Amino acid sequence: MIYLKLFLSYLKIGFFGFGGGYAMISLIYNEVVVQNRWLTAEELADVAAISQMTPGPIAINCATYVGYTVTGNALGSLLATIAVCLPSLTLMLLATKFYFKLRDNRQFKGAMSGMQPMMIGLILSSALMLFGDSTFIDWKSWIIFAACFVASVRKVNPILLIVLSAVAGVVLY
Repeated sequence: MIYLKLFLSYLKIGFFGFGGGYAMISLIYNEVVVQNRWLTAEELADVAAISQMTPGPIAINCATYVGYTVTGNALGSLLATIAVCLPSLTLMLLATKFYFKLRDNRQFKGAMSGMQPMMIGLILSSALMLFGDSTFIDWKSWIIFAACFVASVRKVNPILLIVLSAVAGVVLY
């Protein structure tokens, strides 16, 4: 039963998660923390941070980790990962078939333009959900954030920023 619920939850996330992994975090939060209570908000914030640092898309990494956490085995990881990828794969196969026919269509261009603000809103919503007293915000986190922001504006290598942030986290916490 838990495998089916996990699969359907991540299938839903996969179907309605437009805008990439960061935009999907709000959907993952709703399914994993609010609806099913598989993880706490703090645990999901940790999962999101680890998923961001590991190779691969953040939503897929989250699915893999949550699947394992919920079921306690690799089958849960595999089911959640397949479920979150299946809608995108199916839609991409269909979209590829019809894209060249529709790319100059006025309605198609309008629909694509209309989705851009929605994606930005979902990403902002995800960021706001992860901010909270028990998840991320303290003065040490703000110092790391500010330092990384300034360094990224100055075009410091992102990999170096990740490594330095990890070191700062170990030292400060």
